[in-house]
Amino acid sequence: MPTLTGSCFCRNVEYELKLASNDDARTSLCHCRNCKKAFGTNYGLTAKVPKEAFNLTKGAPKEHVADNGSGALIYREFCQNCGSFILEYGDAAKDHFRYICVGSLDDPEALPPKGEFFCKARASWMPEIPNVFHKQEVHE
Repeated sequence: MPTLTGSCFCRNVEYELKLASNDDARTSLCHCRNCKKAFGTNYGLTAKVPKEAFNLTKGAPKEHVADNGSGALIYREFCQNCGSFILEYGDAAKDHFRYICVGSLDDPEALPPKGEFFCKARASWMPEIPNVFHKQEVHE
């Protein structure tokens, strides 16, 4: 059973992921406007993991809740000291999954992308990632 660790930039918030296999995580890029704003870049990069796989080991993140643009709430957790984004989840997933910000992992290469969402909003200069799924919307 692999255990991955992660933290915010200042390490006030630390966590571990206990997965049966790294394949239990679905890492994907999201090119929607909401993710671009939240991540402060041209896409969001998260790994969807079972809620019970995530365990805080140090600190407590601050939570921000807002409409994701479609009428559903999205919860984002981040370090209240350095501002590093740790995870997110929506109303539909909150009881079952967490979307870990891959950049917060101590070894972000442990969970490579399996796909891309909202490809219709991908920056024109950004190439498509080869050998992964590509969806123009979330539900196709």
